[in-house]
Amino acid sequence: MFDRKLWRNFDFLLLLIALLLTGYGLLLLYSTSLTSLSGSGNLIDLPFMRQSIFLSLGLLLLVCAAAVNYRSLTSIYIHLYVAIILLLISVIVIGDLTHGARRWLDLRFFQLQPSEPAKVILIVALAAFLANKKDRVTKWHTFVISGLFLVPLVGLTYMQPDLGTILVFVAIWLGMVVVAGVRLLYLGMLGTVVVAFLPIIYMFGLRGYMRERLVTFLDPTADRFGEGYNVLQSTISVGSGGLFGKGFGNGTQTQLQFLRVQHTDFIFSVLGEELGFVGAMVLFALYIFLLFRLIRAASRSSDPFGRLLATGMCIMILGQAFINVGVNIRLLPVTGIPLPFISAGGSSLMTLFVCLGIAQSVIMHQRKLVFS
Repeated sequence: MFDRKLWRNFDFLLLLIALLLTGYGLLLLYSTSLTSLSGSGNLIDLPFMRQSIFLSLGLLLLVCAAAVNYRSLTSIYIHLYVAIILLLISVIVIGDLTHGARRWLDLRFFQLQPSEPAKVILIVALAAFLANKKDRVTKWHTFVISGLFLVPLVGLTYMQPDLGTILVFVAIWLGMVVVAGVRLLYLGMLGTVVVAFLPIIYMFGLRGYMRERLVTFLDPTADRFGEGYNVLQSTISVGSGGLFGKGFGNGTQTQLQFLRVQHTDFIFSVLGEELGFVGAMVLFALYIFLLFRLIRAASRSSDPFGRLLATGMCIMILGQAFINVGVNIRLLPVTGIPLPFISAGGSSLMTLFVCLGIAQSVIMHQRKLVFS
């Protein structure tokens, strides 16, 4: 399990970038907690304190995932897929109701959001299936069956409801089938059907709050103190930061609590206000370095399964970051998606470190034992 030759292949640069990103997130979470530090509340309940604990657990999970040969996942991916389906069902039945949504299971010491590990299991399941069908990946039935992996996850997540996670699921599937070599004709046909049914999807497929968010996206001033409030405040926060920001801990929107859910969905607005354009560029640079390491891991994999695993994780992180930042700068409607490694959330952070652990396993278990 701890073969020294394998661990020489461990990509410490990938780990370092992840730690820098998480550290960046901890600084921002500390800033969002400044007004609470002067109170008499329990420090352990503050987002940056809890996130520090989840970081420690995440590192442990990364080491454990890296130590296991990733190829062994091909024999258990169906079991993992069934297990996550059962977890998602349990959320709907016994999950905690928060702000009108059931997305979390109360495990006493923390709240588990099963849709987060579901992203990883979807990547594993799709990678195993598409790698096994590598000689028939251009066939239409391979494309259809790969899409069936998506259906239960999307359906159960819709019932929570959680539109943002559904978008990430779809992005993972689209990216992985393209990389696997599925014919673009099939994607074009699917896109045509979806576009044709958009009016029906809007009227009958979207819940009321989802339609409200689309309307708010087009005109947030129509409901300035309701659905449009967060959109307007995040726009003010990012826009007021300028080049260098107002300074760490000096953001008025953040410190005066005008910006809501600032430690999760709108943490990028905190960054924009307090650290400005330069702070945002530092964040983007770290993401780019991280994604390049994952792409490098995929390109060096000696088998399709490892290549698809690393690619899927790259797509997941990129998709989540794009959606979160897009919401904060009003390029996309509001969806509840955390900014990877930055937003508070134990399920999200530990899932990301499991992803990196699996990527490390892909790196370590190649024939060539030197990875630079």
